[in-house]
Amino acid sequence: MTPPKEFKRALETRLRALSRSFRVISLTGPRQAGKTTLARRAFPRFAYVSLEDIDEREFATQDPRGFLARFAGRPGVILDEVQRTPDLFSYLQGIVDAPGSTRYILTGSQQFQLSERISQTLAGRAAVLRLMGLSMGEVGGRRALTPAGLFREAPKMQAPGEIDEWLFRGSFPRLHAENIPVRAWLNGYVRTYVERDVREILGVGDAGAFGRFLALVAGRTGQLLNASALGADAGVSHATVQRWVSVLETSGLVVLLPPHHANHRKRIVKAPRIYLTDTGLACFLLGIRSPEDLRNHPLRGHLFKTLVVMEIMKVFVNQGETPPLFFFRDRTGLEVDLLVDLGKRLLAMEIKSSTTVREDALSGLKRYLAVASSARASLVSGCPDSYVRSGMIVRPWFACS
Repeated sequence: MTPPKEFKRALETRLRALSRSFRVISLTGPRQAGKTTLARRAFPRFAYVSLEDIDEREFATQDPRGFLARFAGRPGVILDEVQRTPDLFSYLQGIVDAPGSTRYILTGSQQFQLSERISQTLAGRAAVLRLMGLSMGEVGGRRALTPAGLFREAPKMQAPGEIDEWLFRGSFPRLHAENIPVRAWLNGYVRTYVERDVREILGVGDAGAFGRFLALVAGRTGQLLNASALGADAGVSHATVQRWVSVLETSGLVVLLPPHHANHRKRIVKAPRIYLTDTGLACFLLGIRSPEDLRNHPLRGHLFKTLVVMEIMKVFVNQGETPPLFFFRDRTGLEVDLLVDLGKRLLAMEIKSSTTVREDALSGLKRYLAVASSARASLVSGCPDSYVRSGMIVRPWFACS
């Protein structure tokens, strides 16, 4: 049997650096994003305990002091799915303040519960990092792109494969590390993890209604979130949609991209765009059965946009930063798919899946530059090369991470 491939994760550098300053690091992200593999690779000398294990969970719940005393004198310990033992956080609070205490790496897939416990008991003592799925740069073994690199022409590189194959397979590490049928694995993922974890938090009894809701969200990836319309289609209330979307967001399964305005208050009150964080999961929920089915699919453009936005988001997340990403839309109909706002530097990006770049593909960017003259502009497309056209960087789809 061929051993599974291993991928060096870009977040590992930041994870190691923070471990020298913090006794506790929280590593969150969706299930199967590779949190456990990353933690164990970064800290091979640390003890490892999974609190999914019933015996370990009972020990930690019934005798938290005895459970933690096992690790005294060890350089560190990785506590996996630690949100399942909420009382343990209070005991960690007293331990980590002692000089020379053990370091703790806390991982969890239920980000809402984990973040809530840390804010209540370990605020100021813990660093928080988020892991997303594999980037194309990680799969290709390339050096991670920096935020500043987004403003420059991409170096020459080979495409890692066909666009539709990437869209269909998505970014979960196991689907790149092992020869596993994509749809069979994603079916198990949705049934085992998504429905169990999210429905457990929400207390949703109707699995069918929630499954329909997930499919409807997938059909809206890369589009404005209209909670009222989504609720009407799903047969649930506006308030239920907001609650379900919020939990999907905190679980790392969707991202809400806010609009960009000079007035920060407007960013809050205007509708965001919703993105699934994995295109493979979106394809599965949409019933797409193969990469070939994508070629003429009406949502291919939105799925391509989702892929690119998530790749650029990983540029920031993999450095431990909050992604300063927005979209732009005004009353005249002018839209820009993505804005990267670094304060003194602003990059406007359009995302088009076509392999041929026509002049009209740059028209929206030109109109935006007319009202934001200090911004830079870039077009990400299905083309194979990076070059400059009309003063704008044309970047290939596989050179965004």
